[in-house]
Amino acid sequence: MTVLPYDGFSLAAEFPDATHEQWQALVAGVLRKAGKDVPDSAAEDVLSTALDDGLTARPLYTAGDSTANAEADSDSDDAGYPGFAPFTRGGRPEGGAVSGWDVRQRHDRPDPVRTNEAVLADLENGVTSIWLSLGPAGIPVSGLATALDGVLLDLAPVVLDAGGEFDAAARELLRLYGERGVAPEAALGNLGADPLGHSARTGRYGDLAAHTSAATELAVLCHREYPGLRALTVDALPYHEAGASAAQELGCSLATGVALLRDLSAAGLSVAAACGQLEFRYAATADQFLTIAKLRAARRVWARVAEACGAEPAAGAQRQHAVTSAVMMSRRDPWVNMLRTTVASLAAGVGGADAVTVLPFDHALGLPDSFARRIARNTSTILVEESHVGRVIDPAGGSWYVERLTDELAHAAWAWFQELERAGGQEAALRGGLVSERIGATWESRKKDLATRREVVTGVSEFPLLAQAPVERDPAPAVPSGGLGRVRRDEAYEVLRARSDARLVATGARPRVFLAALGPAAAHTARAAFAANLFAAGGIEPVHEPVSVDAASAAAAFTASGASVACLCSSDALYADQAAPVAEALKAAGALRVYLAGRPGERRETYERAGVDGFLVAGGDAVAVLTSVLDHIGVA
Repeated sequence: MTVLPYDGFSLAAEFPDATHEQWQALVAGVLRKAGKDVPDSAAEDVLSTALDDGLTARPLYTAGDSTANAEADSDSDDAGYPGFAPFTRGGRPEGGAVSGWDVRQRHDRPDPVRTNEAVLADLENGVTSIWLSLGPAGIPVSGLATALDGVLLDLAPVVLDAGGEFDAAARELLRLYGERGVAPEAALGNLGADPLGHSARTGRYGDLAAHTSAATELAVLCHREYPGLRALTVDALPYHEAGASAAQELGCSLATGVALLRDLSAAGLSVAAACGQLEFRYAATADQFLTIAKLRAARRVWARVAEACGAEPAAGAQRQHAVTSAVMMSRRDPWVNMLRTTVASLAAGVGGADAVTVLPFDHALGLPDSFARRIARNTSTILVEESHVGRVIDPAGGSWYVERLTDELAHAAWAWFQELERAGGQEAALRGGLVSERIGATWESRKKDLATRREVVTGVSEFPLLAQAPVERDPAPAVPSGGLGRVRRDEAYEVLRARSDARLVATGARPRVFLAALGPAAAHTARAAFAANLFAAGGIEPVHEPVSVDAASAAAAFTASGASVACLCSSDALYADQAAPVAEALKAAGALRVYLAGRPGERRETYERAGVDGFLVAGGDAVAVLTSVLDHIGVA
């Protein structure tokens, strides 16, 4: 057998070139077999997914996408190289190839002694910097010295997050540097001043001017005496956690950053020096490609801001801290959060974040235990040391999808930023309600996707485990409130599950639904599984015993189930023969509500006359259905 050399010819040389139109025709053929009669040219539209900010994810991208986009937009920037403007591919030339990213662990336990134990354990086991929540939402400022006892402050960067007490916290940390003999040039980290972010959280603006003045003084001090310290954080988490889209999160961060540049320039710092005092904090979600594109777009648009402000190109390199999203974390089946944070931290690393914080899987339940913190820090360690994610700089760069999404997201973020600036800047937009109004509208739209399960929350809206024992944790300190709200993807289902839990505590049993499966397993299994999954999402226990019923046995089986409502499950053909008499039997047996899994088609009136009260369909409003069921059962 002759082995042909690979050099000098294409492995696909003997195959004819396929065209985009040929691919579209094949896709359209598959869709027609599935009952969707679409012309070839519309096949891609059927498979496309609408995203926030008016963006669309298509099923296929080609080299023509990035080329066409660049030709259509004269402002479209070339991705360039890492460490060079526009920094799309990374803010540092070496990226994470040398040592990966900064593994930053958050601590907010109010007891400084226990916090110190956790901090030392983290630093001894892979964490490279510490993020401390101080003040009412964490450790008392007076306890900072205790919390950092034994920490080598010239080796371990410390990042502060003290809300309205940032000045006192920063001064205390600077005092500790002096007391422990840390040379000013050896101090590392961020003092965490974020006046606008704090006002966004609290809705208080009366002390914003004083906070801004104090933050500016810290920035000037750090610039002059502490070259390894940044004074300011541009925290986009308040916007993300209020329900903002990716573009809204980026736009708000740009407007906040520009406001700080103005203040720092007025205090005498150059634009380059002012940029050097900022660190940007973004959320990383389990939407892997959107997170990658968001971080890349963030660097690109901030470089444009720095350029417009007259800074030299190198000053536009944005320092990024990515934090796995609190919005995506679920309280039920919290173990699934480990999977979410793994994907999110992977996306943050691939997207080029300089520091990554993985929130512990039990973050939504209260203060994390040692196991949760260990899993959180080891997530980054595995990605860096075993998966070698950092070895290649910007590994997603060049992907036609990622490049197109980066570009579209950058433009959407820039448009929102310009709107904020036209409104008078970030402070005016917050005070006037523009930010809350626009973010609220985005979240309302997303709530519909969550309610219809178009956006799935695994372990909550899909595949819930009703029998799982709750995970208990010490309560976390109260977080700042009064300004932008905080949302969670699981919140609507959590209300339903709480009602079910209350019934369980009061009576010893959860509300139940009887699954009246008709015919053989082949006919009813798919819809029975669909119905059981749906009802369990609302804390309603499905009872599927016996496996199959008919009009003669349904009433007795329903009574024996202890349920108050019932759901018919089978094929359309068996529904036509059996649904009406079985529904009548269930109503006669005392069922408060009878549902049918599937679309009724032309037989709706027949089924409704027989006693069917509602139809469970894919894409229907699950939250509305489940709320109605609990209301009819009488679950408070």
